[in-house]
Amino acid sequence: MNDSDTQPHRGRLIRADKVMGATEIDAFLQTTFCARIATVDAEGYPYIMPNLFTWLDGQVYLHTSRRPGHFIANVRHAQRVCVELDAPGEVFPYGHIECDTSVSYASVVLFGRIRVVESEEEQRRFFTAFMTKYAPADSWGREQGSFPRMGATVVYAIIPEVVTGKRGQLPAKSDQWPARNLTLSPEWQPGAPRGNLSK
Repeated sequence: MNDSDTQPHRGRLIRADKVMGATEIDAFLQTTFCARIATVDAEGYPYIMPNLFTWLDGQVYLHTSRRPGHFIANVRHAQRVCVELDAPGEVFPYGHIECDTSVSYASVVLFGRIRVVESEEEQRRFFTAFMTKYAPADSWGREQGSFPRMGATVVYAIIPEVVTGKRGQLPAKSDQWPARNLTLSPEWQPGAPRGNLSK
């Protein structure tokens, strides 16, 4: 067993060339459409829920119905959560064989602790930011700041402890196949046996 097997993996990225900086992560968290929040129940089963969210005051905010459900039961069981966000880009070829295919992307993984927001003022700040993010500036002509059903929802805030981001850049056309061949299997030729090439 080597040292990497016994060290915590949270916050460790193998591909240093793909690491996003703090400013880029912050911008990504402000604009990404959906977050996926992973919780664990009392029996140890993981549960992942996609949800709209806001990145506000350095925390991830989201809400659910106040009706009893899987998510709130898990939150009451354990405060530790993991949040994943991603944005896919273009699929592109980089070499002469079919598996020489990749995709550009950006993704952020956040480990932290979740809490239920009790303050009505903090809840209102979340809903105002939430509508600013997802609705048009004029909110389709409706009265802004009208949140009469706040009491029927539960608002949560996730306080980050570890945040990492990765980005896979889309190469220029001149660096994509067939203009350039960056295959990881240069020995393979058409008609060669299919299988696991070690070189």
